[in-house]
Amino acid sequence: MITKAIIPVAGWGTRRLPITKIIEKSMLPVGNRPLVDYSVQDLIKAGVKDIYMVISDVEPCQVQEFYKDNLALNQYLIDRGKDDRLKLAKTLPDDVTIHYTVQNPASKYGTAVPIALVMKEYNLNEPVLVFMGDDFVWNPGGESAAEALIKSIQDDTDSAILGVEIDKSKVEKYGVLSEKDGKLTGVVEKPTPEEAPSNLINVSKYILSPELLHKITEYVDTHDFGPLDQEYLITDPIDDYIKNGGVMRIATTKGEYLDGGSVEGWLHANNVVCGE
Repeated sequence: MITKAIIPVAGWGTRRLPITKIIEKSMLPVGNRPLVDYSVQDLIKAGVKDIYMVISDVEPCQVQEFYKDNLALNQYLIDRGKDDRLKLAKTLPDDVTIHYTVQNPASKYGTAVPIALVMKEYNLNEPVLVFMGDDFVWNPGGESAAEALIKSIQDDTDSAILGVEIDKSKVEKYGVLSEKDGKLTGVVEKPTPEEAPSNLINVSKYILSPELLHKITEYVDTHDFGPLDQEYLITDPIDDYIKNGGVMRIATTKGEYLDGGSVEGWLHANNVVCGE
């Protein structure tokens, strides 16, 4: 059983300025919850007990504040008999712990970096789920994205990637999964519909085996990209892992991928969630 997950939520969220000057991108609301909480609740539903969040080096951190108990608010609700609201104010079950790792904004940049930071601090040596903090898969009442990933692997040496089906005419905005016998053979970035190997897009939700976790950490440590060079992308060590015989199974879900990274995506996510 996989009980650990990493969620990167650091960064300035520059695509969402000026609002991200005062609100962390992962805390932008979709309905009555922040973006990141949809992934947190998805992971908890799948049995995750330890969540490692990589946060920015800023004070106060809004993500940390959200997942702490607000004792004054709790007492206010208790005094007024608002038990239903008290349940809503409790954002984590008692058996789930969030651990925080700080990422300096001036440090290396890219999706592989938070994984390496957590590995260095906690030395994880078991399969770990990785979800990003500004998007989620919406499938109320159905199988969650985390559950689909966990179901796809066969043992602790497997890794997995989540593929979400979209209309093939829209694949040019995404990384598209290439597969053989249910296993990933590569990710084709922003292909034309004619070039796309499938209509399954990469939504940056993974299970990473211990071998792949160490490979990602090594990749970050041994490369020296400057701030104007390429990012430290998680897909680079994944590609190397596959080419060297590593297994990355493809999980699929019936849910809809919702991305709060752009204004249009965030508005659509609110319309979908609030329209239910």
